[in-house]
Amino acid sequence: MTAGELAVVMAAVLCCIGFAALVVVLMRVLDAMRELRDEVKRMREETQPLMVELRSSVADARASVEEARDDLDRFDRVLGSAEAISDAVSGSSRVIRNALSAPVIKTVAIASGTRKGARRLRKHEQRQQRSIGRGRRAS
Repeated sequence: MTAGELAVVMAAVLCCIGFAALVVVLMRVLDAMRELRDEVKRMREETQPLMVELRSSVADARASVEEARDDLDRFDRVLGSAEAISDAVSGSSRVIRNALSAPVIKTVAIASGTRKGARRLRKHEQRQQRSIGRGRRAS
């Protein structure tokens, strides 16, 4: 056997060993792929009910959010109405205060003036009575 033939035989043996190693590696990859496929299948079976429940929860949450938005809109309208009423009452109280302040002030002034006048008249009458009383004593 010549060196060339020996090299060809060695290359063929190395190729067969390499091919056998490649076959072993591919068999392990195939087994891993089967296990992975089984795990994915089991995972789908386990998560399917969870996904259904999650969809139901999302639908419930969506309904709750819509209801909360409706309540918030309703509250906003009520608050707007309350602000409008408050502004109207505030404006009307200013108008009423301005309209009634002059007559009330005049009424208070008349009552105060009348009271002072009455006091002066009483004092004046009392002085006259005293002076009359003194005049009788002197006579």
